[in-house]
Amino acid sequence: MITKDKKPFSKDILHIENIEKVCSEIIDKLKNDVTRQLQRRGAIIGISGGIDSSVVMALAAKAFGSKRVTGIMLPEQDSSGDSEMLARKLADKFGVSTLIEDITNALDGFGCYQRRDKAISSVITDFDPKVDKAKIEIKQNISQNMPAISSITVIKPNGDVKSKILPVKEYLQIVASTNFKQRSRMSMLYYHAERLHYAVIGTPNKHEVEQGFFVKHGDGAADVMPIGQLYKTQVYQLAKYLGVPQEIIDRTPTTDTYTAEQTQEDFFYQMPFEEMDLIWYGWENDYSAEEVGKIMRKTTEEIENNYKNFERKRKTTEYLRMRSIF
Repeated sequence: MITKDKKPFSKDILHIENIEKVCSEIIDKLKNDVTRQLQRRGAIIGISGGIDSSVVMALAAKAFGSKRVTGIMLPEQDSSGDSEMLARKLADKFGVSTLIEDITNALDGFGCYQRRDKAISSVITDFDPKVDKAKIEIKQNISQNMPAISSITVIKPNGDVKSKILPVKEYLQIVASTNFKQRSRMSMLYYHAERLHYAVIGTPNKHEVEQGFFVKHGDGAADVMPIGQLYKTQVYQLAKYLGVPQEIIDRTPTTDTYTAEQTQEDFFYQMPFEEMDLIWYGWENDYSAEEVGKIMRKTTEEIENNYKNFERKRKTTEYLRMRSIF
């Protein structure tokens, strides 16, 4: 039942009507958070050519001026070459200076690649990290009411693909190993922030924060999270308004973490963000599964299962959002 204060559910419910006002409010808050509360004089942002970091850089450039924003590119041996190319194009568009810090040697020192590849080899015994590519995938539909089951997929040079369900032990080792990447990047961002007396500006959006698609003390460790309340589709709305390069807007969101190309949908979300945003909004704002299902052309049972999966993800990742216990 719709109350007077509640809009009927529709596919346009997340459309930002006054985007100029929304951007202005985010920019004002960002400026206040950094200069008054944190008493820092500028912004450090890790840029990857992705939509979230691009929007954050555009907002920061407007908040502080391009001269007081520095974009840091943090590639490693598994990174896509497109990431650096698009990050440079973004920085040029907004007149922001950049630095590049290759973290491959740091990750090698932590044993990131070795520990990861050892776990993969224990599941797919003929895996050769020198020539094969690998990634983690979730293959079942999120509309089923069941926890996600991850598989390791290995792609051979000749195109042959091998995929096996990951046992818990190996899954945890692969994830723990690759999490060195986000934590190493954040360490480098804080190095530059401290030497410049800047703040580290985080790039996670609402889904990354609330579903736990971030690494604790990694990309979740920034000083300020200016788009942490925005759905992914709303981030794209801001990107168009702010003039983010079209190549970045058109790019499929990826993790850029594993050697094989991997989308965020395959690795974590299990559904396109255009659908996920709306169904999450329905769940979070107490719209009935029946009402949402009619608009999304899904059964009530499918939406109910989506709701249960959202609740499960939020609960199982709650520890990521917790502060240290004293």
